Amino acid sequence: MGHHKLEHFAENLTFPNLFQVSFEQLQQGGFDLRGRWCDHFGNDNPITLELGCGKGDYTIALARIHPDRNYIGVDIKGARLWRGAKTGVEEKMGNVAFIRTRIELIENFFAPDEVSEIWITFPDPQLKKANKRLTSERFLAHYKNFVCLGAPIHLKTDSQELYDYTLNEVIPAGGYQVEVATADLYQSNYEGEAKLTQTFYERMFLAEGKPITYLKFKIN
Repeated sequence: MGHHKLEHFAENLTFPNLFQVSFEQLQQGGFDLRGRWCDHFGNDNPITLELGCGKGDYTIALARIHPDRNYIGVDIKGARLWRGAKTGVEEKMGNVAFIRTRIELIENFFAPDEVSEIWITFPDPQLKKANKRLTSERFLAHYKNFVCLGAPIHLKTDSQELYDYTLNEVIPAGGYQVEVATADLYQSNYEGEAKLTQTFYERMFLAEGKPITYLKFKIN
């Protein structure tokens, strides 16, 4: 393990905007802010999640654009979360937080109707196991336990397979409402938040000439 990674893990423990809770802690006492995120943010503004957020590129970028909303990035990799959490602290961004956990455990952190929007940006497409995909019905069942009615879910990915799977299998089976669907975001007429920022991986994929796909659908 690199020296800087150890330093980052240590610094993560000092960040007031980064929450790291073990499975054992969740089982024994739950998460204190579940249903009470307003206590952390000091307001009742809508909450947006970025699942599998990596370094928190979207979490930070959207929080800068929308100071009237609260943004929470979720990832299992502490070394990645360090960057987003540190930026949030350095810029004194009161509307940003991060959670280190597996996405399978996400409903332990939020009460029903507590989340207004979800972003899933460049996740592992899990091409061999559909039920591990973050847009599979298995994961959507978790999200339904805490999102508001009509909450939009954004999927931005370079994986044509994940895009096709979500659009042609998951959405019809679940009766979800598609608002935007494009297999090549930057060649489309779409203008909106999905074009406002690019992650490290997105820039790499674009440099390789790979089209970026984008879906926005609602849980009814």
